[in-house]
Amino acid sequence: MKLTVFGATGGTGVEIVRQALAAGHQVTAVVRDPARLDVPPQARLEVVTADVFDADSLVPAITGREAVLSALGPRDRGPSVICRDGTRAIMTAMAAAGVRRLVVVSNSGMHPEGDGWFTRLVVKPLLIRMLREGYADMGEMERRVIESGLDWTIVRPPKLNDGRHTGRIASETRGNVRGSFTISRADLADYVLRAASDPELTRMAVSIAKG
Repeated sequence: MKLTVFGATGGTGVEIVRQALAAGHQVTAVVRDPARLDVPPQARLEVVTADVFDADSLVPAITGREAVLSALGPRDRGPSVICRDGTRAIMTAMAAAGVRRLVVVSNSGMHPEGDGWFTRLVVKPLLIRMLREGYADMGEMERRVIESGLDWTIVRPPKLNDGRHTGRIASETRGNVRGSFTISRADLADYVLRAASDPELTRMAVSIAKG
């Protein structure tokens, strides 16, 4: 596939780019600072420097691609608009480029559906209070994606770690994966790439966790 990846210099984004290239995909990585992209130059990798908030600047990086993958996320616990406004610009550029397939990374922490009672009533309220700014940003992103009319998939992982790529991934479309509270960025990237080519996940939000 021909893929455009946003958030390519972050932990998850780098894994998406690496795994996509290893699988033989053609990848366009959209970055603000190319020096931060920890992936060696190669024939199937195009690195584009652009402002993720400027839809017009994103159109060339999306035109002619089959899917757009976004791993945008807040860098700290302060106020953030990177997810909501960055994704809005991406979707505007997709409309201009005539590309419909979008997979975005969100989180399962702000969603209580499917959780056990202790997680739902004790853990989640604390987590939501602690990460409220980032969750507000991702929550608004999800709303905008769902209302976009694109062929979207929202991937909701729990706490991320830098563990190895195992390929053992549990998923649930009716709520969170119960009893599993972490996943590696490598396995998250694996699932995002699978989702990009899976028509059964179109216009669905999927919670995932270590399987």
